[in-house]
Amino acid sequence: MLITRETDYALRILRTLSDGKSYTAGELAERESLPQKFAYKILKKLEKAGIVQITRGASGGCRLGCDLRTATLYQLIEAVETNARLTSCMTPGYQCEWRGRYGSPCTIHTQLAKVQNAIDQEFRSRSLYWLLNGEENS
Repeated sequence: MLITRETDYALRILRTLSDGKSYTAGELAERESLPQKFAYKILKKLEKAGIVQITRGASGGCRLGCDLRTATLYQLIEAVETNARLTSCMTPGYQCEWRGRYGSPCTIHTQLAKVQNAIDQEFRSRSLYWLLNGEENS
């Protein structure tokens, strides 16, 4: 699991929304120096995951839809990224040519899977509150 530009932008959006106020996609994009179309795309993903609430209409906007103290970095990445693995062979259902040819797991895959699991565990242990505020949940 890696942090891409899309995850970085999602974190910036959450940084602004963490003040408890409601913002339009345009306001979020401007405050965080993000391309507006990209911000809206990310907001839709965050809404689907329950991290953000979007209200449509003239008085609509976006607001935080989760508790940042319990939501994790892992959950955010899972919501935003389509395939956030170290390598493509970490993706469930991946057809490994090595395994197909030799009938045994690839040593490289086995070792990278250990690294992937350690990264995933670390990301699951980090709340979004911690990440955005630099402190443990209080």
